[in-house]
Amino acid sequence: VQLVESGGGLVQAGGSLRLSCAASRSIFSFNRMAWYRQAPGKLRDLVAAISRGGTTNYADSMKGRFTISRDNAKNTVYLQMNSLKPEDTAVYYCHALVPERLVEYNYWGQGTQVTVSS
Repeated sequence: VQLVESGGGLVQAGGSLRLSCAASRSIFSFNRMAWYRQAPGKLRDLVAAISRGGTTNYADSMKGRFTISRDNAKNTVYLQMNSLKPEDTAVYYCHALVPERLVEYNYWGQGTQVTVSS
């Protein structure tokens, strides 16, 4: 499975961006898809996740500002980011948890840079 992120860029504080993560095959059976982010010198942290059934969960600092969604028909997961803050600056990574023959595999995208200026 290949995951390709897009939609990152430079935005002013208070602005919005929508990230996309396109998978190389159907995501219908994927158990979970998520967005993580990693700022320089910091660990990679969970931003938001969505299960196969559509259940979502968010890191506390993203609740009310970010929305994760999935479009199975387009094999794509989105992250709508509103009210962006400078501390949201990071590389954002797409992650998929894929069941294959009773084993779950982790797949990562290459990341997309999000920079929020003050």
